[in-house]
Amino acid sequence: MKKPPLGLSFLMLLYFILAIIALFRAINTQAVDLFSLGVIPVLIGLVLRTNWANIVFKVYLGIQTLGLSAFGGTAIIAYQISPQDVKVILDGHDIPVPLIAIVALVLLSFQIYLALAKSTKTYLQAEAPKGQE
Repeated sequence: MKKPPLGLSFLMLLYFILAIIALFRAINTQAVDLFSLGVIPVLIGLVLRTNWANIVFKVYLGIQTLGLSAFGGTAIIAYQISPQDVKVILDGHDIPVPLIAIVALVLLSFQIYLALAKSTKTYLQAEAPKGQE
């Protein structure tokens, strides 16, 4: 079996961790969050190298981009209204909003780069071995 490119392997590992967290959160809160659970079909498609994986991957990135844009727009409006109230606190630690924005943009850019990379397209177009199906 042809191995995925290094960047795609890293992204698949990241998606696997996010899928476990999303499933754990869905079970604990008894609420389905399609924004985080949407990573599961993408991960399955990438691992199995299905024909639809590239399309689902790009659609999921579109959803992430829209979500990030909505959160960013909301944060900008909230900051204009009341700057002292725009805080992100995780386990008692105040996390700077610019740091969160930079990390989100880097992760989103990395995913978009991989979705449009020729190596990803080549990996997904390569025929999967017959014994694996």
